[in-house]
Amino acid sequence: MSEPTVVVGLITKAHGLQGEVAVQSRSDNPDRWNAGSVVFDEDGRSFTVASVRGSGTRLLVRFDAVDDRTAADQLRGTLLVVPQSWLPDLPDGEYWPHQLQACTVVTSSGRELGRLRDVIASPAHDLWSVIDDAGVETLVPAIREVVDDVDVEAGRIVVRDVPGLTAPDEARSTPAGGT
Repeated sequence: MSEPTVVVGLITKAHGLQGEVAVQSRSDNPDRWNAGSVVFDEDGRSFTVASVRGSGTRLLVRFDAVDDRTAADQLRGTLLVVPQSWLPDLPDGEYWPHQLQACTVVTSSGRELGRLRDVIASPAHDLWSVIDDAGVETLVPAIREVVDDVDVEAGRIVVRDVPGLTAPDEARSTPAGGT
């Protein structure tokens, strides 16, 4: 595939004897896994969804032309992708995870936290995994109270200084009577 792609799923294992595979969905598109939908592997081979069971991020999917356990087993570990051009436009202030990855994350006081490595989806809000040059990870909640500015074109994200989260812990006072 010549155009950039976005990962929408990962085949984790074969399921049963009829060619079903367990898929960890990484797509926000509720129609991504409907029967008739098409996804690709990283080599550009296409897979048409024949049926799907389950919901959320754990699905059991059967693809056309994957008819038995042996064929399904061969797909274990396959990343499933779609072309970026297939993604719908998002409202202002919302971004696809691939747009944020590798952005430099700095605090409003100018301290660099590192580069955004991964967007971790959770029910309440996404968490951004930011890694600095020393390999130290900072998990930044992707919420308005923390994120000040996202400039995808410049590859820069500004977050507020939050002690214990994005800023070093401030000097702690000794409890009364303690040493």
